[in-house]
Amino acid sequence: MSGIIWAQAKYEGGLVPYHFEFDETNRILRCRFDGRVNDEALKEFYRLAAEYVAQTDPRAAIIDLSAVTSFEVSPETIRELAKSAPAMPDPSRPRCIVAPSPQIFGLARMFEIEGEVTRPNLHVVHTLEEAWAILGVQGFQFKPLLRE
Repeated sequence: MSGIIWAQAKYEGGLVPYHFEFDETNRILRCRFDGRVNDEALKEFYRLAAEYVAQTDPRAAIIDLSAVTSFEVSPETIRELAKSAPAMPDPSRPRCIVAPSPQIFGLARMFEIEGEVTRPNLHVVHTLEEAWAILGVQGFQFKPLLRE
């Protein structure tokens, strides 16, 4: 495995506003969003996330929404994604959504509540530090992932 997936594919709204990284030592898959996120971008991310999970077999995952400047995602899309199969199928593996903004935090909590049956180990937090504490990680080294 090259250890790399940089998702800069195009979608109707332009370049995707996220990229995937992997820490091989701790086996953590992280996706960092940046800029404007809409329904289409989030749905495409969710589809690709399952591929990256299959490729890397992470023990945990983080979705970092700290750098998002505009979150134009409808509650309907959040519910639809929450009801779909988890991108990381093993329910015992922890996953964190980092959502510092109140609006994004609220929608992330909606996703958590709507999908709690299939994602019992999902945590919505305000900071990366909270995510690291939940995952029990102190040292990490992420490398960008390239799509295979």
